[in-house]
Amino acid sequence: MSEPSSPEALFHGHPLGYELYQAAAEVVNGFGDVEERATKSQVAFRARRGFAYVWRPGQYVKSDVPAVLSIALPRRLDSPRVKSVVHVSDRVWMHHLELSAVEDIDDEVVGWLMQAYDAAK
Repeated sequence: MSEPSSPEALFHGHPLGYELYQAAAEVVNGFGDVEERATKSQVAFRARRGFAYVWRPGQYVKSDVPAVLSIALPRRLDSPRVKSVVHVSDRVWMHHLELSAVEDIDDEVVGWLMQAYDAAK
């Protein structure tokens, strides 16, 4: 497991990525009791279990994408906005969305985040 870190450390030198993390955090923290955990690789948002994650793909691969929002849902989404989907367990599909602007976290994405939060309670 990665050593504890902070969102500021994760996105150090990547101001747009940090801004995107902040926008996602503002949304999910408005849902209710949400715990935020930062590691060297991601910021996780948890209710009873994790439901959303923000990370910087440039840490791992050559990428110009400032941030990825990963959303854990109990069903698979079929949307062109989802870059990839991984069926991580019997009841969880992880959906990865590339974020390039704060406006990418629109009503549709907020709805998905709320569904993920509700499923994680």
